[in-house]
Amino acid sequence: MMLNQVEERLQNHQPRTINAQLPEAAVLIPITNAPEPELVFTRRAPHMSTHSGEVAFPGGKRDLSDRDLVHTALRESFEEIALPPEAVRIIGQTGSVVSRFGLEVTPIVGIIAADTPLRANMAELDRIFKVPLSYFLDKDNLTFNHWKLRNQDYMMPSFYYEEYLIWGLTAVMLVEFLNITLDADISLNAPHFNSHFPRHK
Repeated sequence: MMLNQVEERLQNHQPRTINAQLPEAAVLIPITNAPEPELVFTRRAPHMSTHSGEVAFPGGKRDLSDRDLVHTALRESFEEIALPPEAVRIIGQTGSVVSRFGLEVTPIVGIIAADTPLRANMAELDRIFKVPLSYFLDKDNLTFNHWKLRNQDYMMPSFYYEEYLIWGLTAVMLVEFLNITLDADISLNAPHFNSHFPRHK
């Protein structure tokens, strides 16, 4: 079963840390336990000052009161999509990445029941949607975009699903998750793995 493999791989995975002394953030990669497991994504509302219209996993910056980054991911998921923390079974995490806004972001992976009711916080989001995990394992659904940064060439992965474009940091975190857990073998050489990734203020 796909979810069993995901959980087993994460339990045996030693996630990368960046140790860049940057502000911390965390996202939740929520997987439903449906017969055909799905990933849950959000789309940022067009009026937001940052990331407007972008597809993302639920998450955000760590608060001083957060016990740890798991707490951050669960708190933000409750605020953004009304996902109760007790409805999530945390099974591990993947490597930290650096966002273009200068945050060290840690992806936390959790399983939720397929029928868990979710509700978008319309102040931040305009959509919650789910994508079958198997969709991302079909190489026909994967595209690469050339990206040049500081004279370095990168081929950045992205996916189109219906009206949604999954790209950027979210796609980097998604592909690393797929490579670790499901042997996706998708090429990934992202500047986001480097603490010196040039960042916008």
